[in-house]
Amino acid sequence: VQLVESGGGLVQAGGSLRLSCAASGRTSSSYATGWFRQAPGKERVLVAAISWSRGSAAYADSVKGRFTISRDNARNTVYLQMNSLKPEDTGVYYCAAAEGPGHYSGSGYYNQGYWGQGTQVTVSS
Repeated sequence: VQLVESGGGLVQAGGSLRLSCAASGRTSSSYATGWFRQAPGKERVLVAAISWSRGSAAYADSVKGRFTISRDNARNTVYLQMNSLKPEDTGVYYCAAAEGPGHYSGSGYYNQGYWGQGTQVTVSS
């Protein structure tokens, strides 16, 4: 499975961006997908995740009410709509896909999964 992120860029605080994660190759209907953010000098953290079966979503507290994760199964694409962006949202955003036992909302679930190359998001104050 190959994942390709797009949609990053430079935006002012309060603005919006929509990230896309397109999957190709051996796509499977059982993959959950997560969006991770890695800020400069910090560890990568899970900010949003979505299951496949019911499309259930989970969010980090820091983005609840501002970010929305969704998926288009026909297009094998997962989106992250980011509104009311803050400077602390700056970082490289990665999508990851995984399947198997475990809960999709845990960051460790994606350790053995598939990862994209990342897309840079910069929010200016």
